[in-house]
Amino acid sequence: MNIEKANSNDHEILTEITKKSKAFWGYSEEQMTQWNDALTITKEYIQTNFAYKLTKENQVIGYYSYFNSEAAIIKLDNLFVLPEYIGKGVGNQLMQDFLNRIKENRAIKKIVLDADPNVEKFYQKFGFKTIGQLETSIKNRFLPIMELNLLSHF
Repeated sequence: MNIEKANSNDHEILTEITKKSKAFWGYSEEQMTQWNDALTITKEYIQTNFAYKLTKENQVIGYYSYFNSEAAIIKLDNLFVLPEYIGKGVGNQLMQDFLNRIKENRAIKKIVLDADPNVEKFYQKFGFKTIGQLETSIKNRFLPIMELNLLSHF
């Protein structure tokens, strides 16, 4: 398996991975349709943010993306894996690659993210703490707002 920078031509496969991975958690078809725009990765998104894809035998099976949220803060915007690879260590591999990339930049003090409620425990394994909740379009559903303080983590 190999992790490399995604290019703008990867936008369709990254969108497909995002949608399939999100649907894995049992969201309704209606909800998935409502989220269509939010789950679409465009060429422009890849060009203006940092995106890295994981390939296995020339097939993209997962990716992550991030951007500078503000001075000294990175926002992990996406981390998705094809459903058949969920629970097989692929997400861990992507997360380790992301953290290694970020810790090389000593100016970054914190990583933030809005997690799907189904993966909050995944991020906690890497030291992320839940610091708040973000209300979603689904009644009584909240996204955990999480952060990792790099000054105390590395």
